[in-house]
Amino acid sequence: MLNFSDIFKSSFLENVAGVSILDMVLALVLAFGIGLFIFLVYKKTFQGVMYSSSFGVTLIALTMITTVVILAVTSNVVLSLGMVGALSIVRFRTAIKEPLDIAFLFWSIAVGIVLAAGLIPLAVIGSVVIGLILLVFVNRKSSCNPYIVVLQCDGHESERRAKQYLEARTQRCVVKSKSAQRGAVELNLEIRLRDDNTDFVNALSEMDGVRSAVLVSYNGDYMG
Repeated sequence: MLNFSDIFKSSFLENVAGVSILDMVLALVLAFGIGLFIFLVYKKTFQGVMYSSSFGVTLIALTMITTVVILAVTSNVVLSLGMVGALSIVRFRTAIKEPLDIAFLFWSIAVGIVLAAGLIPLAVIGSVVIGLILLVFVNRKSSCNPYIVVLQCDGHESERRAKQYLEARTQRCVVKSKSAQRGAVELNLEIRLRDDNTDFVNALSEMDGVRSAVLVSYNGDYMG
């Protein structure tokens, strides 16, 4: 009968057959396939400033590495305890610039864990559903993206005309900041466009008293 001490007996040669070759090959092939799917979804949904291909490859590698680790952990109790202790001292210093990147990292890790646990339908169907949801919602184009208009005017009268012109041609126009000095006024206004037409900026810059008009799109969390 197996007693408590026998559970923690470990030998290098005894661990060789802890995981069958078929299980290893099947798990790694599936991990690579789903990791590649995660990489393609990441590439299609990326909306940051600079795309990093190395991060996409990291998602594939992370899925496969997690699968290997969990396969080893599930085959040996002693190894699982040692793995927990080893991973507890690992520190990652790379900063995550995009919030959505965190979701892709957790997705890759979760798929590796689920595959190594033998829950193949959950890993495949779950990844397909998650990928479709990300493709639909992340790539959905919003017609109310916020923009910032930077205006430089000669004085109060030209400022008033420029603001009235913007209010008449945009869905929303709110003054965010204003700086004034003798003979010059600078305004930062947040606007919401009614459509994709930005020709109003050209007409705005040609108005009497308006020195320059700059339209800037910005990304970030908006409450309002």
